[in-house]
Amino acid sequence: MSWLLLVISGVLEAVWATALGRSDGFTRLTPSLIFGVALLASMAGLALAMRELPVGTSYAVWVGIGAVLTVVYAMLTGAESASLVKTLFLVMIVGGVVGLKLAH
Repeated sequence: MSWLLLVISGVLEAVWATALGRSDGFTRLTPSLIFGVALLASMAGLALAMRELPVGTSYAVWVGIGAVLTVVYAMLTGAESASLVKTLFLVMIVGGVVGLKLAH
């Protein structure tokens, strides 16, 4: 259950990171509210997952999931350019996250 909670929290990290970028320095209400709610939920889920999982592994998985999803979303929406090299490095991050799960 802790791993599922950690993955959901990582997804929420991508949500709050994207919302933060769209909040335009907290001048836009809806993205700012999404940022706040997603941030609180993401951090709470991370904290709960850390009750049973090691801190280092939890944090690395959380950041990895959030970072990959944030970049993939930005590439899909055209906010960031996509390239084979970027995709390769994103796959490497995913491999590291999976490796941490398998090594646990």
